Amino acid sequence: MSERKIAILGGGRIGEALLSGLLSSGWRDPSEVVVTDRRDERNAELNERYRAEATTDNPSAVTGAGIVVVAVKPQDIDVLLGQIGRHLTAEQTLVSVAAAIPTVHIEERIADGVPVVRAMPNAPATVHEGMAAICAGAHAGDEQLALAEELLSHLGRVVRVPESWMDAITAVSGSGPAYFALLAEAMIEAGILLGLSREVSTTLVVQTMFGTAKLLRDVGMHPVELRESVTSPGGTTIAAIRELEQAGVRAAFLNAIQAAMDRSRELADG
Repeated sequence: MSERKIAILGGGRIGEALLSGLLSSGWRDPSEVVVTDRRDERNAELNERYRAEATTDNPSAVTGAGIVVVAVKPQDIDVLLGQIGRHLTAEQTLVSVAAAIPTVHIEERIADGVPVVRAMPNAPATVHEGMAAICAGAHAGDEQLALAEELLSHLGRVVRVPESWMDAITAVSGSGPAYFALLAEAMIEAGILLGLSREVSTTLVVQTMFGTAKLLRDVGMHPVELRESVTSPGGTTIAAIRELEQAGVRAAFLNAIQAAMDRSRELADG
């Protein structure tokens, strides 16, 4: 087995993002990574773009790989595990990014003793600014978690959590980009209502979101501190905040994210 060989099973958005991140950072060379997809034309595209081996043969891809990444859609995972399960060994680490699939579901379908790490990345992983949470299955320890952490750090930030938190994380950061996109859409439409062009309104909103995120993350401002620093007495911002509070926006977010978690649990239960 080569500890440096990585098999990425699934050549979709997250699979390609991971491939791109590993190679652009220099953490792995194209010769050390193999990616698989069901479609020959997609494999040809990935091979041409990244010079890594791309194949439809999942069992051969996982043979001898130190890390096996399962990056297929949740509805496709059982077929995939049926193909690779008996080819895996306890010396390998399986990292699953399939949403809502518990580690025990995977462990029941593969060889005994294989360490499984479950991860929940999100859409900004494709521009290497993602947020991923990871948790350990029954046979994974600190060594395997550290390996998964290093692997996913090439897509953005990573946190370790207990598996019982994964449905909540799916609701907050997994679905989170859609909430921000909806907010951006509403603010852009508001700018158009006020007479701005769509192009200018979009630029204003997107850059304001980006800059606000950097203040919260890089400067470490608390959201309340940032909001209060923009909200002067009797000014424009407080007039807007009052409307948002009267409309129940804060409660709507609490209810929405709770609903997302409930749905994640339903999906996990089958």
